[in-house]
Amino acid sequence: MDAKRFLTGTIVGGVTLYATGYLIFNVMFADFYAANAGSATGVDRSAQLVWAVALASLAYAALITFAMGNRTGTVSIGRGATIGAVVGFLLWFTVDFYFYGASNIANLTRTIVDPLLEFVHGGIGGAAIAAVFGRLSTPGSKAP
Repeated sequence: MDAKRFLTGTIVGGVTLYATGYLIFNVMFADFYAANAGSATGVDRSAQLVWAVALASLAYAALITFAMGNRTGTVSIGRGATIGAVVGFLLWFTVDFYFYGASNIANLTRTIVDPLLEFVHGGIGGAAIAAVFGRLSTPGSKAP
């Protein structure tokens, strides 16, 4: 994968993941997350640091873009959604269960549900990245 594709996929995916993450986790499931916090107190910020969340979204998108770029042939939007969903699930399954085992920031219900929601979150990001890859393809070029 060339640098242009990687950078474009990372930016488009990062914006998509930031926006969908806000909708899923801060709007649609905010009450669920609040109700299933662990016994630790004072760990949530009253207002998120937008720059840090945006940077995390870009890193997440870069990971999905990297996974797509190491595939042979063209990645369809459906295949991109699948790659994004699997990457998201595995990433957050790892993080959530590590934090569950090492801290008190979430209960077991939240620990199980969060990576499942990442199927949707990561899948949408992966679909957006694959869609932009499709637009970058030109006749005779090798699309990831």
